[in-house]
Parts: sequence; C-alpha cells; structure tokens
Amino acid sequence: MKSDPAAAAAAGDVRHTCLKLEIPSSSSLGGKEAIFVRGTWLPSRFRLSITDGLHAWTCDASETEVRQRAEQWDQPVSEYIALAERYLGFQQPGSKYGFEEAGSGHRRLSWTLEKQGTKLEWRWKCQPSLDSRQNIVEILDFLMDANIHLSEEVVRKTQSFEKLKVEAEKCLAQSQKFCNEKLEFESAAFAKFVDVLNSKKVKLRELRDQLSKLGDQGVKAPEQDESTDKVESFNGGSDDENAVESVRNRGSGSPDASYAVVASTSKGKRTRK
Repeated sequence: MKSDPAAAAAAGDVRHTCLKLEIPSSSSLGGKEAIFVRGTWLPSRFRLSITDGLHAWTCDASETEVRQRAEQWDQPVSEYIALAERYLGFQQPGSKYGFEEAGSGHRRLSWTLEKQGTKLEWRWKCQPSLDSRQNIVEILDFLMDANIHLSEEVVRKTQSFEKLKVEAEKCLAQSQKFCNEKLEFESAAFAKFVDVLNSKKVKLRELRDQLSKLGDQGVKAPEQDESTDKVESFNGGSDDENAVESVRNRGSGSPDASYAVVASTSKGKRTRK
C-alpha cells in the first residue's frame, strides 16, 4: 500500500532536493552538459523529475521496486533511500554519473559508488514526462524558492553578523575603558602608597634622631653621678678621723681619753686590714 505524499509531508517525512548534475555530453565528444534532478524522498519510495531545459523525464520508484533493489544489495529500505538521496542530492566526487538513451525516448540515470571496497553501479530508467512544461516549471519553482530561502538566510545571517559585530565593538570599547580605569586606579594607588611610604620614612628618621639624642643624654648622666659620689667621699673623711675628733672634744687632758683614741685608732687599723 502506497503512503499518501500529503500525509507524509504533513508528518515531516518527505524531503526535497534539486541537483545540477554535469554529465558527459551525448552530442559532442569529451564535452559536458548539465541536467537538473529534482528528488522527492519518502520513507519507502521516491520520485525523480529530470530536465535538460528543453525536455523532461520522470522516474517513480514504487515501494515494491525500492524493496527489491534494497534486497539485491542486502540493504534495508531506509538505508537504500538514504544512499540514493545522498548521491542524487549532491554530486559526489569520485562517482561517475550518466544519463544515457534507453530507447523510445527513455533515459537511464546511473551513478557509481563504492561499498566495502567494491565499486557498484545503480541505474534507474526514466520515462518521458507527460507534461514536460509542467515538470520544468516545478523544477524552476523549486530552484527559485530555494534561492529565495537562501537569500533570506544570507540576509538573516548578515544581520546577525552585523549585530554581533556591533556587540563585539561595544564589548571591546568597554573592555578598553575598564583597562584604562584599572591603569588610572593603579597609578593613583601607587602614588598614594609612595606618599605614605615617604611620610613613614620621615617619621622613622625623626624617631631615629630622637633616640640618638636620648642616647647621648643617657651617657652624660652616669658621668655626672660618678663625679658627685667622688666629691662626697672626699668631703666625708674616714671613720677613724671622726672618732679621734669626738674624743678630743670630750677632753683632751684625760689619760683615758688619750688611751681611747689610741685604742680606737688601732682597732680601726685592724678592721681595715
């Protein structure tokens, strides 16, 4: 049972491609000619519309035909469809394409591919279109729609790029501003640090001078104390002399007094020894 293309399209299972294919020319030896291949791809079948600008051909690959071809190459149907879309959606380098006469106005579309080191050739027979003009118009409409879509996409990308460029310039200007502010802040902070450092140096120098003056005064003060002690010792006299003087005051005429003086003097000598 064939699937409904409209339902498949609504479900998002249908895909469209259009390929400008360069093939060897059948009219001139060594020359090339261009054909346009429009593909409509569904999960289990596909349809091709081909034109050289003057004539048109179609190829309706049914589900049965696709399944038989996939079985011949030991492939699932989905893999066969994906591989055919790959080669007929974009011209693959290294693949040899052909669009040759097949009699009665039919053409045979072929392309080569490699699978597991083996070179294969896939061929599909295309019949003349019942309405070449309609097919050509459909291909041109598809190309025009694709071109408009690409143009709109280019415009969107360009506008997005311009917006990103403006944002990048703003970010760059802001970054430059931040960099300048950082340099200014660092310069100001360094200047303040230098001022504080210089003031600390001045205070340290003043404290050092004060400590130096206090040190000089501390050296002079002990010298003055020592000289005062020497004067007092010189003026005070010895204990023996004081004893002698006391005895004399008591009575110089008494023999006991003289004896006391002598005894006191001798005792003082013994004590000093």
